[in-house]
Amino acid sequence: IHADNMHHQWLLLAACFWVIFMFMVASKFITLTFKDPDGYGSKQEPLILTAVTKVEEVHVPQEKHWPQEFQPTGKAFSGNLIRQPLVHMERLELLRNVCKDTALRDLSHTAVSKFVLDRIFVCDKHKILFCQTPKVGNTQWKKVLIVLNGAFSSIEEIPENIVHDHEKNGLPRLSSFSDSEIKKRLNLYFKFFIVRDPFERLISAFKDKFVHNPRFEPWYRHEIAPGIIRKYRKNRTETKGLQFEDFVRYLGDPNHRWLDLQFGDHIIHWVTYVELCAPCEITYSVIGHHETLEDDAPYILKAAGIDHLVSYPTIPPGITVYNRTKVERYFSGISKRDIRRLYARFEGDFKLFGYREPDFLLN
Repeated sequence: IHADNMHHQWLLLAACFWVIFMFMVASKFITLTFKDPDGYGSKQEPLILTAVTKVEEVHVPQEKHWPQEFQPTGKAFSGNLIRQPLVHMERLELLRNVCKDTALRDLSHTAVSKFVLDRIFVCDKHKILFCQTPKVGNTQWKKVLIVLNGAFSSIEEIPENIVHDHEKNGLPRLSSFSDSEIKKRLNLYFKFFIVRDPFERLISAFKDKFVHNPRFEPWYRHEIAPGIIRKYRKNRTETKGLQFEDFVRYLGDPNHRWLDLQFGDHIIHWVTYVELCAPCEITYSVIGHHETLEDDAPYILKAAGIDHLVSYPTIPPGITVYNRTKVERYFSGISKRDIRRLYARFEGDFKLFGYREPDFLLN
């Protein structure tokens, strides 16, 4: 009996070892079968699947090829890197849909004229086009491109007076090329620009050009401001400088163009994004938003394939946050009629880039 018990115990022990051995073999087989082929592990897989699922919900037209930056690379994905492509695809999808809206056609379409081509800066070395939309941090982007073009080795080395001197900064405009060269670059290059809440941008332009008025730009205060005052100030006995109310009345006037012609290219600080960059005529790769620049700037550098070469300069805390209180304060003394006229002119910018109609227009 004792021998039988021992025999059973040995059989049981052998069976246990056999089960353990088979489990190890099976486990190894499963690991080899499902392990990421690039050796990064399988934890990323559910994240990539989630990203692709969400992308399909955006309804990207079938004939559009996925941009390179949206292709899974096998590298570890942070949650932010997954959200970013989706955000930018949604922005481009919104832009395409609004461009097709016939009711907004006059506010969303413009000719790709010399005025537009003058706004677009070229980096041939890395095949990048950047459309300048003043009052949204464009100086910093120009510095990035100046470094990429090789005029200076780092952003810190660029003198401030050189940034906007297009004879010395090594940053050509698209308008300086032949028609065939322009077309080639528009078709092949990575193209981007930055937008901001349209009304907040106008406040920024007014403060910078007419209140602070840099010494090297005296014409805003001494030539442009008097021209607007003569035409749009109701109380002609007032002697104070240009007020925001005068500025709004000028911008909202359906016949503003006769003054625009007199002011020349200085109007770039307050004309619409549509007039500056022709977003319905030119197929941009990315549209950054000033309000999310902390996320958008590194995304743009990565999407353009230059993130290993240059960084966007440090953004001071809070500078990109939309200041609703400031906007409401500036518009508090303006008549509803003048605000509605202003919105009517900039409605295309609000709709194309997903900015909400101001609350004070709805009240």
